[in-house]
Amino acid sequence: MIELENGRIILETGDITQLHVDAIVNAANSSLMGGGGVDGAIHRAGGPEILRECRIIRQRQFPQGLPTGEAVATGAGNMKARYIIHTVGPIFKKEDSRMDELLANAYINSLSIARDLGLQTIAFPAISTGVYGFPKDRAAPIVFKSLRHFFSLYQRPQKARLLFFKQSDMDIFLESIKGMIDES
Repeated sequence: MIELENGRIILETGDITQLHVDAIVNAANSSLMGGGGVDGAIHRAGGPEILRECRIIRQRQFPQGLPTGEAVATGAGNMKARYIIHTVGPIFKKEDSRMDELLANAYINSLSIARDLGLQTIAFPAISTGVYGFPKDRAAPIVFKSLRHFFSLYQRPQKARLLFFKQSDMDIFLESIKGMIDES
């Protein structure tokens, strides 16, 4: 475990579905109906209640699906967390100039929901860096800048845990933000 920004950002490896935090962020697809990777793991661990709540959100708010960069909250079902904040990260396309902004929005909008719910702790997977193909070394500074900026403006949530599936992913993140840490 590594702490940055006076302990407000925590980097670690592990299973996000096992964390005891106020909110876990789900790297969802726009359908909100579950899927593979982190999305599938969260839906399996949380049970059918999460899918029921996602269906209601689709019916009432986002009939065409949750737009990329946006976020919504549901209960966490059977998990230790209180909430799941579902966000859709961008599917990486090198020629799309909005990729960085959309990734930043996924983090900022998730943090904003946590703030609005009065939550203290939130845990993020590495959004869009798996099957969505966002380069890990490009994502890291975007994520770090987004968290740092949000925390400079708001007291809640108090802590963001960045959970990496593998140590090598966390190492890439740290190497990619090395110069930014030295500036803080």
